[in-house]
Amino acid sequence: MELREDEKKELLGLARAAIEAELTGKHALPSAHTSATLDTACGVFVTLRMNSDLRGCIGYVEPRLPLRLAVEEVAKKAALEDPRFLPLTTGELRNTIIEISVLSPLEEVKGNSAIEVGKHGLVVDAGHARGLLLPQVPVEYGWDREQFLAHTSQKAGLPPDAWQQSHVKLFVFTTTVFTEAEFG
Repeated sequence: MELREDEKKELLGLARAAIEAELTGKHALPSAHTSATLDTACGVFVTLRMNSDLRGCIGYVEPRLPLRLAVEEVAKKAALEDPRFLPLTTGELRNTIIEISVLSPLEEVKGNSAIEVGKHGLVVDAGHARGLLLPQVPVEYGWDREQFLAHTSQKAGLPPDAWQQSHVKLFVFTTTVFTEAEFG
């Protein structure tokens, strides 16, 4: 999805305001958005970083809500419900950079040759278990395609080579990624 700079800023502002409201109990005023694009339902993830370290990341793979509402919802969940971390505090929020990844629709691929590290996010779906990694993750860790597949399988709670099993489906997607750091 193509987003204008003002739409990106609005989404980042909505994410921060939603987290602040949840932490302080002071609910923010509704956004006076004017963009129909932000009413489009699509998958979205919100990633929180402190000093470049991951502090929370939660999102929706599939479209569930209009983008602006989904961003608010997953921002709160990334701050307070990511099981890998304690809930974010008000003090930590001041030092947290928010990153938003807007997902394209999932596209099933057969085999691993169509997967491009750095371009594609990946979903490994075994029916009973599903793992997802955003496109920026293998780049951050310097993984090749096979490592990306192995780690995504493990994210699903499966063995590293599970992606090779015939019943396991592979899906790719692209993202539009933007962060508060881009806008100062």
